[in-house]
Amino acid sequence: MSEERRPQRLRTTSGWLARLGFTDADAAASLLDDCGIRSAAIVERVAHGADPDLALRMLCAIAAAFEGEGTLEEHLEADAELLTRLVAVLGASQALGEFLVRRPAVVLDLRATTMPLEPRDQAAFESVLGEVADGDALRIAYRRQLVQIAARDLTRRSSYEQTSAELADLAGATLASALRLAREQVEGAEQARLAVIAMGKCGGRELNYVSDVDVVFAYAPVDGVEEQRAARVATQLASTLMRLCSDHTREGTIWEVDANLRPEGKDGPLVRTVASHVAYYERWASTWEFQALLKARPVAGDADLGREYVDALMPRVWQAATRPHFVVDTRAMRRRVIDNIPPQQLDRELKLGPGGLRDVEFAVQLLQLVHGRTDERLRVRSTTDALRALVDGGYVGRTDGAAMTEAYTFLRTFEHRIQLDGLRRTHLVPTDPRTLRMIGRTLAFRTDPAANLLKEWQAQRREVLRLHQKLFYRPLLDAVAAMPSDALRLTPEAARARLEALGYDDPRAALTHIAALTTGVRRSAAIQRQLMPAMLAWFAESPNPDGGLLAFRKVSESLGATHWYLRKLRDEGEGAEQLAKILAGSAYVTDLILRAPEAVAILGDDAELAPRSLERIATETRSAASRHDDPKEAIRTVRRVRRRELSRVATSDVLGRLDVVDVGHALSDISVATLEAALEVATRTVATQRGGEVPTRMSVVLMGRLGGREAGYGSDADVMFVHDPLPGADESAASQSAIAVATELRRILAGAGPDPALEVDADLRPEGRSGPLVRTLASYRAYYARWSMVWEAQALLRAAPVIGDAALNAAFRDLVDPLRWPADGVSEQDVREIRRIKARVDSERLPRGADPATHLKLGRGGIADVEWTVQLMQMQYAHEIDGLRTTETLPALHAAVSAGLIAADDAAVLEAAWRLASRIRNGYVLLRNRPAASLPSNANDRAGIAWLLGYGIDGGEHMVDDYLRTTRRARQVVERLFWG
Repeated sequence: MSEERRPQRLRTTSGWLARLGFTDADAAASLLDDCGIRSAAIVERVAHGADPDLALRMLCAIAAAFEGEGTLEEHLEADAELLTRLVAVLGASQALGEFLVRRPAVVLDLRATTMPLEPRDQAAFESVLGEVADGDALRIAYRRQLVQIAARDLTRRSSYEQTSAELADLAGATLASALRLAREQVEGAEQARLAVIAMGKCGGRELNYVSDVDVVFAYAPVDGVEEQRAARVATQLASTLMRLCSDHTREGTIWEVDANLRPEGKDGPLVRTVASHVAYYERWASTWEFQALLKARPVAGDADLGREYVDALMPRVWQAATRPHFVVDTRAMRRRVIDNIPPQQLDRELKLGPGGLRDVEFAVQLLQLVHGRTDERLRVRSTTDALRALVDGGYVGRTDGAAMTEAYTFLRTFEHRIQLDGLRRTHLVPTDPRTLRMIGRTLAFRTDPAANLLKEWQAQRREVLRLHQKLFYRPLLDAVAAMPSDALRLTPEAARARLEALGYDDPRAALTHIAALTTGVRRSAAIQRQLMPAMLAWFAESPNPDGGLLAFRKVSESLGATHWYLRKLRDEGEGAEQLAKILAGSAYVTDLILRAPEAVAILGDDAELAPRSLERIATETRSAASRHDDPKEAIRTVRRVRRRELSRVATSDVLGRLDVVDVGHALSDISVATLEAALEVATRTVATQRGGEVPTRMSVVLMGRLGGREAGYGSDADVMFVHDPLPGADESAASQSAIAVATELRRILAGAGPDPALEVDADLRPEGRSGPLVRTLASYRAYYARWSMVWEAQALLRAAPVIGDAALNAAFRDLVDPLRWPADGVSEQDVREIRRIKARVDSERLPRGADPATHLKLGRGGIADVEWTVQLMQMQYAHEIDGLRTTETLPALHAAVSAGLIAADDAAVLEAAWRLASRIRNGYVLLRNRPAASLPSNANDRAGIAWLLGYGIDGGEHMVDDYLRTTRRARQVVERLFWG
């Protein structure tokens, strides 16, 4: 509006004031008419206040009470800074406005020539408060300084950190002045030295506008004075100081001084000597009391005594994390705080509720106390300083640290604004729309300030809750807190002694690996220094800590530059512990990880550790095979998928998440998906080489353990190849093409490369190695009709035609079912033949020098004994018992129990032997990355397998005893059931 259109005496219409933003324009117009404010510029500036109506009401009241040289309006027109600051205060704080109405001259403290532009420290405040003569004068002086702090804060001349530090320094100066006044009132005050130790937010220099000021008092007698007399004097001094700050008079109150954080709380003496404090914390203090001491800071009284107090107690603070159940107790305390919030306030609690200020503070303090034992950079008092130190030290990720700092700053600023209005101690988010609108405007929300303020609060609350869960419940904290402090200080001497105590065989080599990972100023080295103590302890819980550390160095050197690797290990302690167990316990998984270190990413994620279904793996391998025109790239991708899935299964197995049957199913599914994709690649390759489509249908029949879905880590893929020429195709050309496809399939899966090879073994085909690699369906039919022996029918019990042409698979299944499950069972002659063959296998195939008691497959009560016993029952009774028509051993055994062919106790004995032998066989491959035929004789190997099987690090002999006992009992059952 132009100057010409504005009424000279501001007897304007309420419409103009409404357009400026006044809510009650009529009342505002009436106020202006009564208070004599004439300047349109002043009114327009008032309209920019957080609450224009409140600001105008307070301004008019101050103008009416203003005395001195000139009018308030003249001062405001002459000093734009004064006007801006005054409106900012009056629009955001009714309580400060009322103070200025009572003390209108204080307004002039906000002039550009009077008010300091930079925040002040405690010494500056002490010089201002040093001359007050009584309690009321102290209250007035305190409130005058508070007005200036609020003016800088609300006009954004001070940050949150500067404002809260200045409030704490003003509190310290106030305590010092109150103690000076107390000494004037207490008789014999000179007989006692007294130090005032600030705690909580005051101690951390992060105080609110309105808060109890937490303190602890330490005293000492002056030379020549009895301690009892000094204690009485010190108690009087402390009590008088508290009363001076807490009393309510016509000048209001300053704040409550709360001494309940002292030893024994309300029940303990108000003052203690330093020695008494130390004795209490050594014998009786709870975990939370050490957490409270984290922010202890001398602020008033005898400075030397204050330093003595801090020097005596701080070393104990930084050892608090070594207390039994420290981390658990700290977490439990946080949960109790939430549980004690009244339900009707839970969603409005800015400080104590979920996602509130306490969540930030507890998470930060827990990290400080756990890691600050050895890293002095973390020994800071304020929350934001601690967050910066945690980020700089690599304990918290940069992104997480920035998000936590931003959220904490917002929540604390929001808390400041809530308290500033009425200068009341509250942490509840208001529900009144006017108050929310006012606070929103102080935080720069100009469009729909109330709604956008609440929206931002909820967003920051969710972020705090997410980060609190991530940091406060970080598993690595439990591991680090449980360690003695000297284990965390990796000096060469301490580290070597620690390594020897943990059981490392070559401490010198281990120190070399540690130095390579932790030396330097890189952020990765800082994070490794955090991880290393816990990792070393976790490695030591395995049979091969030296190997684990070496593998960890190799993986870290491969992945250390990636953005997620070390962050994952630090933030997801479960993943770090799992990695330690895998690297120190399994050469097989370690080899897979070193081939592709990104496999570490699945650790700590239950969903990622679960084996994938056959359908899911097959979809991926088929897609990989069809996506690449180049056969080499296609099969490379397929093998990469296989390697990844082997790593997933083996990792889960080492971590004890899979049963041996689950492992067999998972490994078999991986092989099936791989063979299926390889068949497609091989067929396409042969077709390209021959200049046309392959003139035959192909099928790959799974045999042996693969056909029974019982594959192990060291298993080859036993198969038979079947083909059926297309109608009209030349049979010779079809046969040559089929042989070429089968040969190519075996070649591309067995070839050397970065991913593990899969040996495709076709020796179980008719006539074995002497017979053709591939036969037609008709040839199989003719062979089985003329030449088939009972042992071949037995081998077909495991035949699973599942890969390749579906119709051909079904036809092959129809061909072999009558052979393996004969309509009338097997004859007595065939039973005798099966027993004869088994006896020959036992005598001829058992390696020379092998112990029949410990050979896992062919030994007494071993895998073969169990499987031949079950297979004999299948051949005898599968024609009449559907449950026996399966390629898997254990389901067939269970079906035999259900049919009454075998007693449940006998079946349990056979199953236990089969499972234990299979687990040991898998365990040796996991441990050494090579197969084993017998129980190893090497004590270290036995210990390693036993550890993988859950017997513990010293369980090698226990495992052997279990195996011998279990297989001996199984052999007794086999003697009765198989041999008759």
